[in-house]
Amino acid sequence: MLRYLIRRIGRGILTIFVSVTLVFFIVRAMPSNPVTLMISPQMSEEAQQALMVSYGLDKPKSVQYVLYMKELLHGNLGTSFSKRIPVTEYLAEKLPWTLLLLAAVMVIVIFVGIGVGLFAAAHKGKLADRLINIVVTMGISVFIPFMAFLLLYIFAFKLRICPTGGAYTPPKGAGLSFYLDVGKHLILPAVALSITNLANAVLYTRNSMIDVLHEDYIRTAYSKGCDSKRVMKVHAIKNALIPTVTVIGMQIGIMVGGATVTETVFSWPGIGRLVYDSVNALDYPVLQGAFLVMAVAVVIMSLLTDLVVAWLDPRIKLGG
Repeated sequence: MLRYLIRRIGRGILTIFVSVTLVFFIVRAMPSNPVTLMISPQMSEEAQQALMVSYGLDKPKSVQYVLYMKELLHGNLGTSFSKRIPVTEYLAEKLPWTLLLLAAVMVIVIFVGIGVGLFAAAHKGKLADRLINIVVTMGISVFIPFMAFLLLYIFAFKLRICPTGGAYTPPKGAGLSFYLDVGKHLILPAVALSITNLANAVLYTRNSMIDVLHEDYIRTAYSKGCDSKRVMKVHAIKNALIPTVTVIGMQIGIMVGGATVTETVFSWPGIGRLVYDSVNALDYPVLQGAFLVMAVAVVIMSLLTDLVVAWLDPRIKLGG
């Protein structure tokens, strides 16, 4: 186990390094840079050059990269070009909102997705199962931005049940009323982001459970006199969840990417919205910091997924 963890951590560090390197050079491959957004026709050549120097963009990209990696090793992500504040401070302000959104999505996907999938498997071929399959197919095929705008139009503009955007109603409150207000603002973005992932969880849980119920050890359990509830609880569910857990873990990266669109549509003040604003402002340090956080999140979730799968299936030897 220890050797496996060390190996996986090493791969994770390599993945993060490659991601950071690619993002660094990709953002600088844009046809423009932050200084061009600030230059006016009245500025002299010396003033323009001074701006380039102040942002560290006067040096060759290879030199910029080496300097950035040196600072990164010391935990310094640089200073935001647009806000002129440390990137770590900026990310720390936005990260909790994205974590809250992803946590809400994961709760929906795990509890609703697995529950509905098990229900569909138990009623295979019946009307309920057929209806669930139709809804799941539509959910897998849905385009997240379209669904986000549709939810916003119906529940915010037409029915006026949910807020139109943001994370809370200004001015910022306190206590229970504030948390309830945040929860109300969280509903639409969480639903929009969870639809595709929820549909996948239902589909994989249903199909996996149906396969497990046809295994020999399930028939053996029935032949020993075990009732259906015990067979499902003790023998079937745990094994059926292995593919579902694997898929949910793999979808974390998709959720993080989808959060950019979802947060932008609903003006949710998280990392995804930050990426959108930073692209418009060509804020290199913030973009690099945001993608670093995303890469770390994906690596951690991948490792946690492997550990959970190993717990569900003792036959999997992580150290082997």
